[in-house]
Amino acid sequence: MPKKANHPSVADEQAAPGGAAAVDRAICLLAAFRAEDKALSVTQLAERTRLYKSTVLRLVASLAHGGLMRRTPDGRWALGPEIGRLAALPAARGALEDLALPLMQALVRETGESVALHVRDGAQRRVLLRVDSPQLLRDHVRAGDILPLDRGAGGRVLLAFSGATGEPYDHIRRLGHAVLAGDRVPGLTGISAPVWQAGDQLAGALTLTVPETRFREAMTAALCSAAQQLSQCLGGRRIAPEVL
Repeated sequence: MPKKANHPSVADEQAAPGGAAAVDRAICLLAAFRAEDKALSVTQLAERTRLYKSTVLRLVASLAHGGLMRRTPDGRWALGPEIGRLAALPAARGALEDLALPLMQALVRETGESVALHVRDGAQRRVLLRVDSPQLLRDHVRAGDILPLDRGAGGRVLLAFSGATGEPYDHIRRLGHAVLAGDRVPGLTGISAPVWQAGDQLAGALTLTVPETRFREAMTAALCSAAQQLSQCLGGRRIAPEVL
């Protein structure tokens, strides 16, 4: 009989009701990878998941067979090409949009201001989704528009949580969000927070844009709460710091 673990694994703690333990463990193993990881050793995977090394070895063998993981030349393990193929499917992009849109609509109702979901597009950012404020005075960005990465709260957040160093990026990481006035458009305040998906991968930046005369501190808390809710829906487990 297999030896019983002294402490439950991460998979045991987050097991799906009525699900299969082996699948829960495989998902847990994939979720162990973080944005900064290129590859992990079996020891690192075991430490992060609290699974036995023997269990990790069996799981990575099956995941590698399916292309979800691959072994690197130095003997460590990395995410496999099948992960990228699945992420690029319209169904995967549609899941993000389906989950984000109701939260964005609720945020517009709560604040009365426009909200957008930005994703990185090479050296720029793209407006993936947009819900307009009902008020006449607002910015007029549309879904599909391409915007700069180095100006505006949404772009700054994408850079900050992709590893950009120096100010304002260090400050944004400490806070867990950005509030910037006139950074892209004079007279416009942007409030933005990161959205995380499974494996602590950065999915995008949720951004509220507000004419400076209508900005209220409570909007920052509302935006951060919505970004955290969307992250949880996507399987992201990073918890944003408290709004200061």
